[in-house]
Amino acid sequence: MTPVSEPLFLGVDVGTGGVRVLAVDPAGRVVAQATAEHPLHVPRPGWTEQDPRDWWQAAVRCFRQVTGQVSPGQIQAIGLTGQMHGSVFLDRHGEVIRPALLWNDQRTVAECREIEDRVGTETLLRIAGNPALTGFTAPKVLWLRRHEPEHYARLAHLLLPKDYLRYRLSGALATDVADASGTLLLDVGARRWSQEIIAALELNPAILPEVYEGPEITGRVTPEAAAETGLPPGIPVVAGGGDQAAGAVGVGLVRPGQVSMSVGTSGVVFAPTERPGHLQAGAAQVPPGLDPRSLRTVHSFCHAVPGLWHVMGVMLSSGGSLRWFRDTFYRREAEEDRAAGQEPYDRITREAAEVPPGAEGLLFLPYLTGERTPHANPYARGVFVGLGLHHDRRHLARAVLEGIALGLRDSLDLIRALGVSPTEIRITGGGARSPIWRSIMAAVMGIPLRLMAVDEGPAFGAAILAAVGSGFYPTVPAACEAMVRVGEKVPVDPDLARRYEALVPLFRRCYRALEGIFPELSTGG
Repeated sequence: MTPVSEPLFLGVDVGTGGVRVLAVDPAGRVVAQATAEHPLHVPRPGWTEQDPRDWWQAAVRCFRQVTGQVSPGQIQAIGLTGQMHGSVFLDRHGEVIRPALLWNDQRTVAECREIEDRVGTETLLRIAGNPALTGFTAPKVLWLRRHEPEHYARLAHLLLPKDYLRYRLSGALATDVADASGTLLLDVGARRWSQEIIAALELNPAILPEVYEGPEITGRVTPEAAAETGLPPGIPVVAGGGDQAAGAVGVGLVRPGQVSMSVGTSGVVFAPTERPGHLQAGAAQVPPGLDPRSLRTVHSFCHAVPGLWHVMGVMLSSGGSLRWFRDTFYRREAEEDRAAGQEPYDRITREAAEVPPGAEGLLFLPYLTGERTPHANPYARGVFVGLGLHHDRRHLARAVLEGIALGLRDSLDLIRALGVSPTEIRITGGGARSPIWRSIMAAVMGIPLRLMAVDEGPAFGAAILAAVGSGFYPTVPAACEAMVRVGEKVPVDPDLARRYEALVPLFRRCYRALEGIFPELSTGG
């Protein structure tokens, strides 16, 4: 155990695959951690659900493990983060009505059209900062009203995933401005719920939780939760942030002009701004090869840092595309590698490195589960373009790595069009661990990458917000200055960058050529 006098801050991340809890000291050192998986349910193609009670049980296991590694009396505050957009439906007794619909659930195409009809596309952009997308929360509420009216009639409280843990920990019905930005119900500029949108959708505003800034205290651990988790009662629980905003805090992105790139299941390019990004979109020049409407697919959210906003491009299947490729083309080898204690992805990237840039005329479109940025298209699908008899699985592996990087380049170019001019990109997630993939991404972006000395994901940022909420640090930037450390720099290979620059317009043309075909394929042709 660490010295009893050392204060610690917990960061809790409710991810899609599991819950993660970190205990972090004031210098940013992780002194204890625990992870527990929870199940994912796919009742129909394109539908993804989880039971919020599974999140709580996973969190309890993690809290018990962490409090077994450190003295509970050291814990000064708890910060929360997690997957965004998911809908937790509670009745008036605080009981879960039905499984939560997740961020990558695609069932709400009709409800998105309904929102745009009721609110108006331009009004939605002006207030909420984003178009109606299938992954967001408001369409899920309308879906419940239309398809499960018996459940909708019981709806008393609407929470986001991490906020269900807050409720179980403290009894507080609360959220933060960053996570609330992904509901389509927040006035992003004013940082409060939009009465105009709520009225247009004929929703009861009483179902919405109170909104706080990221480091603000929302409640304290109750005696009941303390008995279940092993945490001391009375510990402050701060608002925290959605996973992307908290992850950005965790890599020190707390000032305008900075950019990060997270390569996990989804891929995200993130940049803090001094004002809402949608207010800048009108004067922006659309990057060559992209639809003029693509600027609207860049999310404009409140940051978890008070007084800041952020813009964000989101690719739905970044690392998810590579995981699909592993499970489809390397299943046997992956099992062998795991049995030998080796990382299965290392074999894939090693084989990809044997193939020249451009995969000898092969491109991959990484839209396996639809796409958000730059194509707000739930019907988009993954495609290999240019397959020939000379290609083998090594070429496919290279094309997958390059296709994901090219898709993230679309988001970067849109963010640059909004006036952000980064000199480096801080990269995190599983994609940052592969030297060959890092070199590909640096060349595709044309900007050096910066690894992090501590890459612990959103839970680390949530712990930083907890440190501010506890009063240990006065501001989020001050906490980041003390707790965040950068690592190795990944330079741009100029020859590789020139090769990939020539592929950018071809990559974008491939999507445009297939865009009209995707919807027909989704219905079987």
